[in-house]
Amino acid sequence: MNEPAEPGGEPIEARLRRALGARSIVLVGLMGAGKSTVGRRLAQRLGLIFKDADHEIEAAAGLTIPDIFAIYGEPSFRDGEERVIARLLRAGPLVLATGGGAFMRDTTRARVAESGVSVWLKAELDVLMRRVRKRGNRPLLETEDPEATMRALMEARHPVYAEADVEVVSRDVSHDRVVDDVLEALVAHLDPSAPPAVAAQ
Repeated sequence: MNEPAEPGGEPIEARLRRALGARSIVLVGLMGAGKSTVGRRLAQRLGLIFKDADHEIEAAAGLTIPDIFAIYGEPSFRDGEERVIARLLRAGPLVLATGGGAFMRDTTRARVAESGVSVWLKAELDVLMRRVRKRGNRPLLETEDPEATMRALMEARHPVYAEADVEVVSRDVSHDRVVDDVLEALVAHLDPSAPPAVAAQ
């Protein structure tokens, strides 16, 4: 059995796992911020399970999210989303990517604060629009002017996302670079007195 590394040379992943304990990492932010892609890689680095709330909602409903919106409306979708996120958080620790509107609910924010650490992946408008145009199935952007809709979402949601424990800019660099930024921000938040961490290669 290997001896543990000295604190200064401890891999950042090991330090973060220890600091997290039983808590989950919950990624919040607008569509196109990279929550699912970054979340999947983050979970892999930490040896945690990754869950995408939108995928879990679709599995539970047996419908796609656009279909849920079309058939039942957004309020019904949000109720289901809240229940699914509560269930996932009870199963932690894990890395959870949430839908753009999930963190807007007071009850969901309270559950996240109780069971996890929230990370806001914040991206500029042009970055978000470039990413969301690559994929369909964005019910909230089915409008005459998707960019104006996204701008309105930013204005409404950014003040609430700002309540997250940690903020990381999701910019146009490699996903692994953003994952490194998330790891460093989380360690600084959870373990601020420790010496600088060493990222694993």
